[in-house]
Amino acid sequence: MVANKLFSIVISGWPAVGKTTIACKLAEEFDITMYNGGDILKMLAEEENKGYSVKRDDWWDTIEAKKFMEKRKSDPSFDKKVDKKLIEIVKKGGTVITSYTLPWLVQDESIIIIKFWLRGSPENRARRMANRDGISFEEAKRIIKLRDEENKKIYYRLYGFRFGEDLTVFDYVLNTDRLSIDSLVDISKLIVRRHIGVPD
Repeated sequence: MVANKLFSIVISGWPAVGKTTIACKLAEEFDITMYNGGDILKMLAEEENKGYSVKRDDWWDTIEAKKFMEKRKSDPSFDKKVDKKLIEIVKKGGTVITSYTLPWLVQDESIIIIKFWLRGSPENRARRMANRDGISFEEAKRIIKLRDEENKKIYYRLYGFRFGEDLTVFDYVLNTDRLSIDSLVDISKLIVRRHIGVPD
């Protein structure tokens, strides 16, 4: 239990790199609330009456999601609404958020914001996605390649930063190819404890 919750954690990285797994563990460890930018984007897709059913965990890999991505290319309002909401949430503290864009968009000296980038090769991320979603390795590789390319295009067009290339906004970069997720969770917990002054 953390008495002073005037801090937030932001975790970014390529698709299927382990962001949600680490975020969940940090939320449990520090008794804070977890938010997922993708979940909020899915909610907006449903709220805006676009005809999408977004209940599935692997929704991003469905035909519906691909249709949504096509509409999203010509309508930046979805992403900007998500990011505006996430900025409000992170500034209140007591949160861990997984987001592709937030590390580049939020700065606030009044609270501690700890930013992690998770690095991982396309091959290892494809293996993780294949195991997670019950699909073939080849299909996972194809999806990873598509989503990587789309993310780079979308965020450069929206905000002008180069996703996955400009990492100067991050406090820590963790390589998921080198260590297990469990080890990375332990390292992340230690980093957060040191930042907020909680004993190991």
